[in-house]
Amino acid sequence: MASQLEVLGWREWCALPQLGIRRIKAKVDTGARTSVIHAFFVEKLANGRVRFGVRPLQYSPREVWCEAGLADERWVTDSGGHRELRPTIVTDVRVGSQRWPIEITLTARDTMRFRMLLARTALAGRFVVDSAESFLMSPVKAQRHRENRDPVA
Repeated sequence: MASQLEVLGWREWCALPQLGIRRIKAKVDTGARTSVIHAFFVEKLANGRVRFGVRPLQYSPREVWCEAGLADERWVTDSGGHRELRPTIVTDVRVGSQRWPIEITLTARDTMRFRMLLARTALAGRFVVDSAESFLMSPVKAQRHRENRDPVA
């Protein structure tokens, strides 16, 4: 079954169309359970929604203001062992030609290289990851990768 799945690199460009984010670089992280996005000024609204700002490109001042339904609040332990209660939303993600809903937690990632982590629950049953490659969802790189892959027995 794994040989029939599309192959992602360890980092890929994604979109979050329902949030108005056309492009955000994500680290594909099979060690993380839930996807996460860098968010600031996170505000829970009275109507069961959450409003927050996102800077999709790390070195750009461009901000996107988003609003989504608050699906949950979860305790998350980051890679440094710190626990944090994070708001969780469900929104569509687009990677290559695929689009599907995923859960995303919201937290400040100012010191991190990637504004988003695309985690294993979002990838399950859709993709496998080639940790030696990057940006395989670009049409040219995806074709080149398919042509150079050894057939799986």
